[in-house]
Amino acid sequence: MWTLIGVSVYGCASSPAARGAQGAPGLIPVGVAEVDITPTEAIRLTGYGNREQPTDDVRQRLWGRALAFGDDATASVLIAVDLIGVPRALTEEVARRLGNTVRREQFVVSATHTHTGPALAGVLPYIFNVPASAPQQQVIDSYTSALAGQLERVARAALADRRPARVSWSQGRAGFAANRRVIKDGKWTGFGVTPGGAVDHDLPMLAVHGTDGALRAVFVNYACHATTLEARDNFVHGDWPGVAKELIQQRHRGALALVAIGTGADANPNPRGGGLPDVQRNAAAVADEVDRLLAAPMRPLTEPPKGRLATIDLQLAALPARQQWEEQALRKTPEGFQAQAILARLDRGERVATSTRYPIQAWSFGDSLGMVFLAGEVVADYGLRLKRELDPSRLWVNAYSNDVAFYVASSRLIPEGGYEVDRSMVFYGQPARLAGDTEDRIISTVRTLLPRSFASRR
Repeated sequence: MWTLIGVSVYGCASSPAARGAQGAPGLIPVGVAEVDITPTEAIRLTGYGNREQPTDDVRQRLWGRALAFGDDATASVLIAVDLIGVPRALTEEVARRLGNTVRREQFVVSATHTHTGPALAGVLPYIFNVPASAPQQQVIDSYTSALAGQLERVARAALADRRPARVSWSQGRAGFAANRRVIKDGKWTGFGVTPGGAVDHDLPMLAVHGTDGALRAVFVNYACHATTLEARDNFVHGDWPGVAKELIQQRHRGALALVAIGTGADANPNPRGGGLPDVQRNAAAVADEVDRLLAAPMRPLTEPPKGRLATIDLQLAALPARQQWEEQALRKTPEGFQAQAILARLDRGERVATSTRYPIQAWSFGDSLGMVFLAGEVVADYGLRLKRELDPSRLWVNAYSNDVAFYVASSRLIPEGGYEVDRSMVFYGQPARLAGDTEDRIISTVRTLLPRSFASRR
C-alpha cells in the first residue's frame, strides 16, 4: 500500500502496458484506493432530527473507497462513501473534474446511509428540530465542499492503480433486515418490525483477485438502513456497513472492502437500539456471508462495465394551498421551517417545483451481470419488482446512488401514506409526495438502460 495526498492505494500504480492487459483471457484491469473522509472538527450529525449539538467524538473513521475498472478507453469508477448520501451537485462536480478521464455514465457514487455521519449541505435540509446555527452551517458547508476534492483524488488514485485482475461475483443472503412499516386498515401507523413485510435479503458480492490469487477488493450490497445506532448516539460511526468492512479487511488482510445499500429504505436492522453490540452482530452477519461466498465457486466477469445513464422528471402530487403553508409556518418544527422557506420563495415571485429530477444509471458487465444504481432512499418494492421482471440471477440493485434528495415510495406505499411517503419529504425539502406513477416510470427506465439480454429467462 502506498499513499498519495492522503489517499491510500492498495498495490502499486500500473503501467500503460498493464492497463492494456484487458485482452488477456479472463482479466480486467482493476484499481482500488481509499480516502479518509472523517470530519476533522466538531460537526452536526444527520439522519435523526433531535441531535442538537455538534460532536468531535469519533468512534469509527469514515471512508470513501473506489474501484476503477477497464483500460483508458473503457475506464469506469465506482466510489462508495460512509455518508447519509451525496447530493447530486457533488456527484456531478466530481464527474466534471474526471471528465477527460471517465465518461459520466461510467462514474457513480453510492453511500452507506449511515445515520451517525456528518450533515451535508443540500441533504436533509429540514431534518433538524433545532436548525443549524450560522457557525454550525459553516462547518457543514466547508466539509461538503472539501468532499469534491477528496473524491476526485480517490478516483484518480484507483485509476492509477489499475492492473490485471480476475473479477467474479456471487449472490448470498443475510437475514437481519426487517420491514419497519406497521400498517393498520391500509394505512401507516408507525415504525416497528413487520413479519412478512416486503424486504430484500439478497447479498450480492463482487470480488477482485490479483493474478497471484490474492484478494484485492470485495464489494458487497445489502438492502437495509444503517440505523442500528439511534438518535441518542451522537458520535461519528459507520454503523453496520462500517464494521462489516472492518471485519472483512481483518479477515482478509490486504483487501479493501466496499459496501453499498440496496432498496432497503423501508427496512431497519433487527436487532437495533442495543448500541455497538447490535452493530457488531449485524456486521458479522455480512462478513460471515462474505467468507462463505469467497470459499465457494463464483461467477467470472470478463468484461469491464459498460454504463448508461438517464435523468427523468418525476412528478409530485398536488401542492398544498398557500394557506396551509402559512399555518405550518407558525410551528417551530421541520414542517414549519420548510413552510417558512417556501413562503419566502413565493414572496420573491419564485415558483414551487411540481416535479423533481431523478438520475438512474446501469452498468452491464457483458451479459454476466447487470448492476443498477437508483438515486434516493428506495423502498424494497423496486428491487423486488426488478428481480421479478428481469433475470434475478444476473441482477444487482443499488440505491442511495448519485443523489439522495427524497424517499422513493412505491405504488403500493403511496396510498398507505406515512413516513416514507409524506413526512420524510419535508425533511428533504420536497413540497409534496411523489405522484402515483413514480414506480412505473423508474422501472421502465431501468429496463431501457439494461441490454435486452437481461430479460428474465424464467
